[in-house]
Amino acid sequence: MDKLKINIVIAGRTYPLSVNNSKEEEAMRKAAIAINKLISMYEQNYAVSDKQDVLAMSALQFASKLELQSLIKNDTNEEEIKKLNDLTNLVSNHLK
Repeated sequence: MDKLKINIVIAGRTYPLSVNNSKEEEAMRKAAIAINKLISMYEQNYAVSDKQDVLAMSALQFASKLELQSLIKNDTNEEEIKKLNDLTNLVSNHLK
């Protein structure tokens, strides 16, 4: 399958990218919009004169959200596994 060639603008710079399909294109465009909104928010709320600073702050925010979701998912999985083990033990004990 041929890759789609797209251009994404982040912080006023255009980046040519190749994506595998329209879903990946949509995801890239939505991500670029979210990044640009966050950059704009940082520029409006903080005295930041360097784009690199707002890009770094944006990257940190996105990465920390991803890490938090991963931690929450792992905690949820551990809780679910414990509950399943408890239920299995209850059923096993009841059947004995």
